[in-house]
Amino acid sequence: MSDKRLLTTEEKALKVNLTPDIYGSFAEIGAGQEVAANFFKAGGSSGTIAYTHSAYDMKISDGMYGDCSRYVCEDRLIQMLDKEYSNMQNMLPDKQHSARFFAFADTVESLNYHKTNQGQGWIGMKFQLELGKEPNEIILHVKMHEDSHQRQQKALGILGVNLIHAAYFEKDNTIEEFLEALTHRLPRERVEIDMLRISGPDFDHIDNRVIALNLVKNGLTDATMFDQTGTVLQPTSALYKKNVVLMRGRFRPMTKVHVDVIEAGLKQYLEEDDVEKDNVCLLLELTLKDLTANGTISDKDFIDRAELLCSMGYTVMISNYLKHYKMIEYLSSITKGQKIGVLLGIYTLHTIFDEKYYNTLNGGLLEAFGRGFGHNVKMYVYPAMLPNDNTIYTIENIQIPDHLMGLLDYMLKTNKVVGYKEYDQELLHIQSDDVLAKIKAGGDWEGDVPESVVKAIKFYNLFGFHSEKKLAKLN
Repeated sequence: MSDKRLLTTEEKALKVNLTPDIYGSFAEIGAGQEVAANFFKAGGSSGTIAYTHSAYDMKISDGMYGDCSRYVCEDRLIQMLDKEYSNMQNMLPDKQHSARFFAFADTVESLNYHKTNQGQGWIGMKFQLELGKEPNEIILHVKMHEDSHQRQQKALGILGVNLIHAAYFEKDNTIEEFLEALTHRLPRERVEIDMLRISGPDFDHIDNRVIALNLVKNGLTDATMFDQTGTVLQPTSALYKKNVVLMRGRFRPMTKVHVDVIEAGLKQYLEEDDVEKDNVCLLLELTLKDLTANGTISDKDFIDRAELLCSMGYTVMISNYLKHYKMIEYLSSITKGQKIGVLLGIYTLHTIFDEKYYNTLNGGLLEAFGRGFGHNVKMYVYPAMLPNDNTIYTIENIQIPDHLMGLLDYMLKTNKVVGYKEYDQELLHIQSDDVLAKIKAGGDWEGDVPESVVKAIKFYNLFGFHSEKKLAKLN
């Protein structure tokens, strides 16, 4: 990090205040009343703070920023940032020649009196790094885990100061160093950041998907996601009360088998009576384990896969949920009773029924199944081809321990698990690892992947692919 030692919150605020060309405004809604206060308390704020205000009343908020479906949401935050930054420019046109403007805003719901809600909110700033230049923007979503309203407000005040200080003084550091500065004095037990997006002329080199990966990798949250355009999303906002279809995998690369699993599984899921076709969200999930090779996670390898999945129009989730029941438990807390469909291969079902994976739970496998599959969820099991005799291995002839067959039978009869009705038997021989090896070696791999994937791999030189010209040079 740029400072030789980590500064206190007061020292960070004072450093901003004593930088003569940093000048801006604060707008805080709801529980977010502590950020500006930290700058006032630090001293020297008269040259930094143009004004502060709080649109606490909903009608006042609407009058200032326009109507919005919810008051604690990303749209409201963006309205606030645009309005306050524009106000600064319009009210102080001459000041722009000597000051780098910023507008800080937050809209936050803290713990209520009865402690029945999750403290959470949206925080952001619009700011210039150079005089006269177009502004940059940082937007993040935070969950607050402190057990009192006052402590949540204090944590929010620290986070706001960290954000403003980091935006100006940690901008040239690595993503991990920026995140470390942003969360200084705020361990996961206090604050969880599950969405962070940085944009603007000074940050064109930043890939927000890598930031999403680092949020999970560094333990700041357990799950993040981005859509087919690469735009990072806040999971609760994107998936609230949705019919979610989940497929987990490495997708290294995406093969014709993966596509068949998705298309045939989604078709079968849409036949369910309690699924609203216009409310479905398909998620492809990469876990940290799936992204790890030789004990490390390569940003390049991750981007290769992200580029490929995005180019095919998929929404991607990155998570730290190794076990299926934890991911389903997480999604169920967001989907609020809507049916979740899980697309998986027959060998993955073996893993789910493997008792050793639940040794850390007091209730073992039964506890895991209750916590995960007790929700409105259904697993769709794709078959495999046995390597020795080319027999099709399905849910009908699955081999699991005898004492677990009763549990499987129960899940089949209660419509929690079902085999695929349709699948392309001609594709069952395709294995991702084999395809990857062929790509790296310059072998015959194009017939194993969709045409769009072939084009993407060649265009972006993904997964170690080299054109014939490059191969000639290497040889």
